[in-house]
Amino acid sequence: MAVRTAVTPPATEVAPVTIVVGEEEFLVDRSVRDLIAAARDAWDPASSGDVHDLEGAELGPGELESLVSPSLFGSGSVVVIRSAQNAGKDVAADLVGFAQKPAPDAILILTHAGGAKGKELLAGVKGARARVVECPKITRFSERLDFVRGEFRRAGRRADDGAARALLDAVGSDLRELAAACDQLAADTDGTGAGIDEAVVARYYRGRAEATGFTVADRAVEGHLAQALEQLRWALATGVSPVLICSALAQGVRLLGRVGSAPRGASSAALAAEVGAPPWKIDRVRQQLRGWHPNGIARALHAVAEADAQVKGESTSAAYALERAIRRIVASRTGTDPA
Repeated sequence: MAVRTAVTPPATEVAPVTIVVGEEEFLVDRSVRDLIAAARDAWDPASSGDVHDLEGAELGPGELESLVSPSLFGSGSVVVIRSAQNAGKDVAADLVGFAQKPAPDAILILTHAGGAKGKELLAGVKGARARVVECPKITRFSERLDFVRGEFRRAGRRADDGAARALLDAVGSDLRELAAACDQLAADTDGTGAGIDEAVVARYYRGRAEATGFTVADRAVEGHLAQALEQLRWALATGVSPVLICSALAQGVRLLGRVGSAPRGASSAALAAEVGAPPWKIDRVRQQLRGWHPNGIARALHAVAEADAQVKGESTSAAYALERAIRRIVASRTGTDPA
């Protein structure tokens, strides 16, 4: 059975052999920790067992047999072989042999990058019906949203889409940082009432001015006028510079234009390299493009350019200039630009 860990944590049942496949380092590491913990829970509480953790390239022929042998005290053993694709040919044969006929009181956990290197080992272990935990690389914005939701569920909390998006904006795309942020929010907020929403995330990350500006921009280009204006007023009230907010609006609209004019079949990774944005951001902009027409994007760019000049000195009220720009951006999306 293959278990994906991008959305849900790995199952905790103990299998004689498990291979964790994929390149998402954080998920691979956590899966191994969870599997070791599950193995220890299954042992006699009076015995902690032996855990051997080493790289595939370090393991020599015949060494596996001694590692999986019972200790002097009769306790079980867990053997973790990381980057098993780097194991030598003889060692790979030992690993497949163990998977075909596991030793009693021993648990083998392998990690494998999933590429062409060591594919015979991977196929052999899978063919022996070992448990497979998949940790594929997370690159799409929607996958990161699923990851954040899963992290809150893992912590026994519920978060809405607005909270997940706001956390991605504030923290970025690093899974370790996102997981830590979810744990922190789950621990520091009341778990007996409503779930975690965008306002809670904004309160905890109010020091990240740039992220706040991008939240305003996202709501504007998505056509959510009331939410965009609410975020704008909150940002200004907490001291975010109007120049930063205007810059975020400009970047949001420019990305609409650049992504919208790209060839339809262009990959997120290739387009990200071209425009200088992460692939998950490209996926998000593609979602935001729904409902936009090229003429509307041109009008929105004009509105942002005017706001930029006003914010930088041509207007007595930067707040009014930004609010007017947001209204014009939202109206441009629907083709009813008032100005």
